[in-house]
This record gives sequence, C-alpha cells and structure tokens, in this order.
Amino acid sequence: MRTHVDVIVVGAGFAGLAAARALHAAGRSVLVLEARARVGGRSKSAMLAGRAVDVGGQWIGPGQDALAALAAEFGVATRPQFTAGARLLEMGGRMRRFSGDIPPVNLLALLELGLMQSRIAKLSRRIDLDAPWNSPGAAFLDGQTVETFKRRYCRTAAARAVTDIAVRAVFTTEPAALSMLWFLFYAASGGGFDRLTSTAGGAQQDVFIGGAHQLGQRMADALGARVQLDQAVRAIGQEGDWVTVVTGTDVFEARRVIVAVPPALSGRISYSPALPPARDALSQQMPMGSVIKCVVAYASPFWRAQGLSGEAISDTAPFGLVFDASPSEHEGALVGFFDGPAALCWSARGPAARRTAVIDSLTRFFGPQAAAPLDYVEEDWTVDPWSRGCYAGNLPPGALSRYGHALREPCGRIHWAGTETSIVSCGYLDGALRSGRRAADEVLAALAQA
Repeated sequence: MRTHVDVIVVGAGFAGLAAARALHAAGRSVLVLEARARVGGRSKSAMLAGRAVDVGGQWIGPGQDALAALAAEFGVATRPQFTAGARLLEMGGRMRRFSGDIPPVNLLALLELGLMQSRIAKLSRRIDLDAPWNSPGAAFLDGQTVETFKRRYCRTAAARAVTDIAVRAVFTTEPAALSMLWFLFYAASGGGFDRLTSTAGGAQQDVFIGGAHQLGQRMADALGARVQLDQAVRAIGQEGDWVTVVTGTDVFEARRVIVAVPPALSGRISYSPALPPARDALSQQMPMGSVIKCVVAYASPFWRAQGLSGEAISDTAPFGLVFDASPSEHEGALVGFFDGPAALCWSARGPAARRTAVIDSLTRFFGPQAAAPLDYVEEDWTVDPWSRGCYAGNLPPGALSRYGHALREPCGRIHWAGTETSIVSCGYLDGALRSGRRAADEVLAALAQA
C-alpha cells in the first residue's frame, strides 16, 4: 500500500525541516524522508569530555534573523564567541601576536589587502541577489576566478597568503576554484565578506548554549512521525497530478515534492522524466567544499592566562584556523578545521594521523600544555555520503551565469530548497531555514491553485 500526502520533503536538514513545519502549520499533510539515521543535515553533535558539541554548523551572527527567531522560539540562548586577548598568526614560519582585525604583515601587503577589500565591498553592493547573473559586469566577473582577482590586487606573498586563508575559511575551497561572481553573491548575501570572516559583528559572533544541533532536533520532534529516518530517496517520478518518490524499501506519492539537499546530491537521484538540462548541469558543476572539523577538550582554557583569545591562523599548518570553544571559564576547548585541499589530503590519512597533526599544531600555537588534551572528536564531512562535503556547494567560472536560474526554479512538481538556494545567508544555517520557508510558500501557492 502506498502512502499519499500533499507534500514530500526530501532531507531533514534545517531547510527540509523548516519547509515541513511551514506546510504542517498551513494544514497540509507532509512527510519528510531522511537518508541518515539522524536529523540536522550539516548540523551535527558529538560527545566530547561528557558534553555534546557541534561538529557541524555552530555560529550565529548579525542579520541571521531566521535562525535567531528559531532559537528564541525554542528557548535556546546564545553567548558571545570568546575573543578577549591576542590572536596568533603563523606566516612564513614566524609566529606573531596581534589584536583587532589587522594582521601583522608588512605595510605594502596591508595596502594591497585594503585595496582589494575595498574593491570587493564595492562590487558586492552591486550584486543583484535575486538574479546575480543580471548584475552589472556579471559576465566579466563570472569569467574569472577569485585567484585571478587576488593576483590583480595582491602582489606580495603576505597579502596573497592572508587572502587564501580567508577564502578557504569561508568557502572551504581554493580561490582558483571559485567564480568571482559566485564569491561576490555569497558575500553579499551574508552582509559582506568582512562580516563573513569576523567574530564580533560578524558571522562568528555568537554560539548557542548547548549547541546549534539541538535546533534541528527540536524541529523534528515537533513534527513527530512525519519525519522518517533511514529513507534514502533513490528515484522521483512525475506523472499526471502525482509525484512518486521511491526509497530503498518504500514508495510514496504526493502532490508536490521539495528536494532539500545540496545540488550535488540532488543530481544523484533518478528522475522521470529527466530534469531540464540546466538543472542537471547545475548539479554536476556545484561541488561541495571540503572540511574536517575537530574539537579538543582541556582541563582548563589555559591560553587565556597567557593573554590569548584562542584564535590562531596559519599559512603553514594543515590545521590552521582555530577558535576558543570552551563551555565555561573552568573547562577548556579549542575548535579548528582542516579546510580546502588540506581536508582532502588529511581525509586520506586517517583519524590517528589527523589527531596527531591537530595536537602538534595546537602545541605550536599555545605551548606544551596543548599536548595533553582530555578528549578529542572530529567530523570528516568529505566522507559523509549524504553531504559529500561542507559548508556548501560552490560554483566555478561561468556556471552561475549559465545555470544559476535553475537553483530555485521548480521542475514541474519538484521544488528546490537548501542553503545554496537562499539569497540571504547563503551557505549558513540561517540561509537553510529561509530556503525551506521559501519553498514551502511556493508549494502552498501551487496547491491553492490546483
């Protein structure tokens, strides 16, 4: 016997759960099919020294109003990311302390960075978020990489290294892999590239007490049996007034379907009839970023006594972007990342080698006390079969102009959600929530006309 509902949502990440909640609130029958044995998508928890910690999406910053509203609804409070004290920059084999947002590089490099940042800010303000391919100079921008742009404005090795670190931190890929138009759209959707790379006043300003992962679980709990786990969708067929969704064990039917997974994964589903060429090409040309997130527990946040904030950046260490993740002033923790090519390289080396590399890096940053952690946990997102990477999908040169319209454009009775489809906070949990609600509104409008 087949299950019939108004809407099936594929994926129980923040986008899919937000869509399902909106549809249920509007009185429509809905079913969420999730391939994993858990909900949350690219938000996930793991146990570290007896506490649940985020090994997926973690921070919230200004402008992320949808995420803030969800947290308020569920009574999940936030606290500021710890930033008091000096930051560390390792560049060219030399470790330096610095305060504020200006890295301790030579004057010429600072001038180059300032010029490039000013140019990025100016270009970002000209981006049409609804249709970035219609922005002034879009064809020219989409025809070059961020690497090309960087080399035009940065001639010094230091300025180029700082840029590479910043781009990898946000996109978890190399500047050479990114369309400049996609870079500018992504930055503009988040309030500017400076905001995306900042803590105070930026995307890393606050953390959730108890972790961001609990928000996904609470959304799922409210939906109850409408969320089904271990249901990997293999095929979607459209015929007449119904859409048929096939998993490994079951067949479901609905009036409409929302696919709320990254484009790269949506392309692995079999569709009948086949998707339009633009949507199919988009799914092939939007690979996920690469990242391994690691969290290390200590008996105390000993670096604070050294006048350090716990933030460290390196152009040398494979594990080179670190933040303080201490749950209290008496318990210590550091969180950091292998990102971009380093994630791909170290994914192949295995957990034991990664743990050694992480502890070695932290010891170089913070001294011998870092060599004796209480606990260690990691999440290699590059090998997750239902994400295939993190934080989000990225577009190479030319793809946004040719296929960008297919990101949100429905294909018959199939609608698309996911943070990559959001015009606000693209790539973030906030963007995922917005995309789910936008897709739900599309479906509700379509059902009302039927």
